[in-house]
Amino acid sequence: MSSSDQNTPRGPIDSSRIPRYAGPATFARLPRLDEVGTADIAVVGVPFDSGVSYRPGARFGGNAIREASRLLRPYNPAQDASPFALAQVADAGDIAANPFNINEAVETIEAAADDLLNSGARMMTLGGDHTIALPLLRSVAKKHGPVALLHFDAHLDTWDTYFGAEYTHGTPFRRAVEEGILDTEALSHVGTRGPLYGKQDLTDDEKMGFGIVTSADIYRRGADEVADQLRQRIGDRPLYISIDIDCLDPAHAPGTGTPEAGGMTSRELLEILRGLSSCNLVSADVVEVAPAYDHAEITAVAASHTAYELTTIMSRQIAESRAAQ
Repeated sequence: MSSSDQNTPRGPIDSSRIPRYAGPATFARLPRLDEVGTADIAVVGVPFDSGVSYRPGARFGGNAIREASRLLRPYNPAQDASPFALAQVADAGDIAANPFNINEAVETIEAAADDLLNSGARMMTLGGDHTIALPLLRSVAKKHGPVALLHFDAHLDTWDTYFGAEYTHGTPFRRAVEEGILDTEALSHVGTRGPLYGKQDLTDDEKMGFGIVTSADIYRRGADEVADQLRQRIGDRPLYISIDIDCLDPAHAPGTGTPEAGGMTSRELLEILRGLSSCNLVSADVVEVAPAYDHAEITAVAASHTAYELTTIMSRQIAESRAAQ
């Protein structure tokens, strides 16, 4: 193999030669990490849902997203980029976390994320429930310091405990603020809606530093204006994006554990993400896809396209950084 071949990213299987539905389902039919050795972006699954408070099943989300991603193609016209040619993206398989011990699972996820980030990769994580965001943020903060956070979700996920448990899918961002791993000058929830336990939920959330863009705000103001507001809030800080698929309306994402009426459309979500392409995205996750409640892969398709847009943003930034060196 020539040096130029070694520097050329290995892309997806050619779907004009091998049918999309044939063979194992890696994300976007990309090579496995062990097939390429190292990657600029590692797509990794975390099949863990022991932190859920209502419907379980997100442990199967990563593989559902991989199956739905078979239809993704290598050129992204919305961002005018071929992400898998700009950087080496590979499927790193799954992080196997203890389903019977949440504290141990959190430690396992953090350690595995450390290994991937220390290899030089950025992470595109497929959940799993939202509990996994905390260990992922811990790992990212070790590398970048406290990070800006955009949290797309129907819910705040800044509650204190459930049944006395500190680590659940409704608590990760309170813990992250308490641990000092978030930049509290650049935090925002996006797509929130629905009933709360009380007005104090909003008061506590504001004290932690979060801004809120509700799904109604997106409907009234539009994706472009919302993206512009978020860009200004984030600036050039290292950014982590965490996306609970229930930020989408159940019409666009029925396959999730805690659905809420009145959410954004998949089109609005994708357009907002595209509007963040200039932000310094260091890693991201898409969580809470529960395929048992899905219909015709609606939720998994939305999640796969969401991960594709996030991967494209990271690939473009990696390529631009290398070109500037």
